[in-house]
Amino acid sequence: MSQALPAADGAMAGMTRRAQTGPAQSAADGLRRHWPEYLMEAFGLGAFMVSAGLFSTLLWYPGSPVAAAVPDGMLRRALMGLAMGLTAILIIYSPWGQRSGAHINPAVTLTFWRLGKVATWDAIFYVTAQFFGGLLGVLLVLAVLGLAFANPPVSYVATVPGANGIWVALLAEILISFGLMSMVLFATNTPGLMRLTGVFAGCLVALFITLEAPLSGMSMNPARTFASALPGHLWTGFWIYFVGPPLGMLLAIPVYRALRRTPDVICAKLNHHTAHRCIFHCGYGAHAGR
Repeated sequence: MSQALPAADGAMAGMTRRAQTGPAQSAADGLRRHWPEYLMEAFGLGAFMVSAGLFSTLLWYPGSPVAAAVPDGMLRRALMGLAMGLTAILIIYSPWGQRSGAHINPAVTLTFWRLGKVATWDAIFYVTAQFFGGLLGVLLVLAVLGLAFANPPVSYVATVPGANGIWVALLAEILISFGLMSMVLFATNTPGLMRLTGVFAGCLVALFITLEAPLSGMSMNPARTFASALPGHLWTGFWIYFVGPPLGMLLAIPVYRALRRTPDVICAKLNHHTAHRCIFHCGYGAHAGR
């Protein structure tokens, strides 16, 4: 995979500062120039939710032969984590994921916006696309699988607080979201690790589903939770998924800045490839065609 890597951390910082200065963007300008990336974000979360719905039904629907063959809940979660981790990796490294940046999560977009890497209207349209894409993905699975997907225990693959209650679920969502975004910031801004960011993200998704899901359902993503909650009318503890993930990811910013010698961020993409244009305030200079 061809990458345009700055020669040193100091160069990265200077390039980032220069890239953040530019003309203000209007809503119409954003739509006219960047609508393909918005649709790619919608497709990305939609595909993730289709995968989540299919594998969850396969592993938990009582009539599924896989569910009958794998009675142990921990093993089922491990298999689900493996499936969703691989799904995340495929989305991140896909041509569309490389072009849009594969945020597929409003909390990720908000964090990069806070870092000054995403224009305000791009952030608004990204988040809007993520919500619609996730919802359409769930509705597609519902249309195909019907009650097997809608009824318990699959229940629209909704994320709800576990038996330990909403406060434990909230803390868990904050911690896993903080962990994911900390990894993204450090990996994407370290030349030797940046190509592996998507792999690291997939591994964390797999780990969190396996170990953390009993606490909060493992969302890390307001749009992902909304996509399941709306058609299923499953609003239990709904607010924690709009508070925990953004809070956890935003908390990763001061930690990253405190620990990095040059705390600037190059770009808002999880995988930056020179074959695809970049619509962000990107520190790769000439390689970031808009």
